[in-house]
Amino acid sequence: MMKSSLPTSSKLILLLTCMALTATAAAQSSAAFEQHVVHYNAMNASLLPPEVAQQYNIQRSTSRGLINITVLEKVLDLPNKPVHAVVKVTARNLTGQLRTLAMQEVEEQGAIYYLGQLRVRDQETFDFHVEVTPDGSDTPLIVDFRQQFFTGTE
Repeated sequence: MMKSSLPTSSKLILLLTCMALTATAAAQSSAAFEQHVVHYNAMNASLLPPEVAQQYNIQRSTSRGLINITVLEKVLDLPNKPVHAVVKVTARNLTGQLRTLAMQEVEEQGAIYYLGQLRVRDQETFDFHVEVTPDGSDTPLIVDFRQQFFTGTE
C-alpha cells in the first residue's frame, strides 16, 4: 500500500474521477464470471491529475499507457465486494512485440486496484491478456481486450 500527504478519500476520489472522465478516450469495460466481475481500463497516463500520478509513482507522459484492473466478488443483494487477487498482464502490439506489465496493488478505503504501465507510441494498438486469480481461487479468470493509444506525437 502506498502512502502520501493527501487524505485517503481525496486520493480515491481523484483516481475514480479521472477514470470516469477518460472513459470516452479509453477502453473501459468489465467481464462477468460466475463469482466475480473484472473491471479493466486502459488510458494515456498523461490524463492523470498530477497528484494522483505522484501518489502512485506513475510517470505522467503522453508516451505512457496506464492499465487499471479491479476484481469484485459478486454478493447477492449487496454491492459487489473488492477482493485481492494475483493479476498478470501482458501486452502485444500489432508487430508482435510482447511486454509483461509489472502490476502494483493499491488499496484504500475498501477499494482495491491493480495498476500497470507501458511505453506507447502514437496510434499504437495493444492486445492485452489479463489473468486474474482471486484470493481463494486456483483458476485464473481470463480477460482479453484491445486498446489503441494516441499520444499526439508521431
